[in-house]
Amino acid sequence: MRRNHITKKLSKLGMTEIRGLNLNERFDDELLNEIKSLWLNSGGILIFRDQHITSQQQINFSRQFGTLFGSPEGVPMQDTVSRYLHPDHPEIYRVSNQVDKEGTPTGRARAGTYWHSDVSFREKPASASILYAKQIPVVGGDTLFANAEAAYKGLSQAMKDILAPLQAVHDFAIAAASQYEKPVVIRDDLKGANRALHPVIRTHPDTGRKSIYVNPGFTSHLDGFESKESDSLLKFLFGHITQPQYIYRQIWQEHDVIMWDNRIMMHFAISDYGHEPRYLERTTLIGERPT
Repeated sequence: MRRNHITKKLSKLGMTEIRGLNLNERFDDELLNEIKSLWLNSGGILIFRDQHITSQQQINFSRQFGTLFGSPEGVPMQDTVSRYLHPDHPEIYRVSNQVDKEGTPTGRARAGTYWHSDVSFREKPASASILYAKQIPVVGGDTLFANAEAAYKGLSQAMKDILAPLQAVHDFAIAAASQYEKPVVIRDDLKGANRALHPVIRTHPDTGRKSIYVNPGFTSHLDGFESKESDSLLKFLFGHITQPQYIYRQIWQEHDVIMWDNRIMMHFAISDYGHEPRYLERTTLIGERPT
C-alpha cells in the first residue's frame, strides 16, 4: 500500500488490516486495483480500521467493486429481509438488536448466527459483503470466518477427485425453517426464486484457485444422491471447513469496516452479548454464476 497506509497480517490465513485509508475518498484506478489485489490475496478478508462514513458513503465505496443487491441497476434481496433494509438506502442491510421510538426493529437481531455464505441460494450469489460496525457490544459479538479455499487444499487428492463433478442445491428455505420466525418469512420467497444449483467445488474467477462451496445455512443436499449419502458427505465437508486451522475470529472494534469474499468464506456471528447494543450496516455485491 501507499506510504501513509499501514497493512498488517492478522492470521496465518492472510487476513489483513489496513489503517490510514479513508473510505470516503474516491480511489483512483491505481489505488483501487491495489486494494483489490490485496483483498484477493488476504485469505478472503480485508479490515479497514477507524472509519467514519455515512450509509451513502459506504454505498459509494462498495460500488467501486461491482453492482449491489438492492441498487437500481441490481436485483433486490429476498423479500423476507426487506423489513431489515435501511428505509432510505435499499442497498443497506441492517444488523441490530435495537428498536426505534415506535418499537420497530432497526435491523435484524442475532443475524447470521449459523454458518453460511451470503446469498448462496441465488443463481448469481454474493461475491463480497462489506460490513460496517457503527455500534458494538462492550464484550462479545465476534464473528467467525472459515476459509473454504484453505480447506480445499487440505483435502486428499482422492476426495478432490470425488467432489470435482458434484453439484449441490442451495435453498433459502433451509435458513427460513431454522433461523426465521414463521410470521417473518414471506411465502413467495419459498417458491423457487431463492434456490440454485452450484458446483460443490468452485473456481474463483479472479484468482483461479478452487474452494469448497457448500454451507450449512443454505445447502440442502447434493444433487443426484440419496438423502443419507448426501447428508453424510455434507456433514464431512461442513466439519472439515470449520476446523480451527481454517478459522479466523474477528474481534470487532468500533468503526471497523470488513470486506470478505463469499466465494471462499463462510461466516458465523456469535450471539453472546445479551442486550448490549449492536448495530452494523452491510452492503452486498452481486457475483457471477459459480463455475
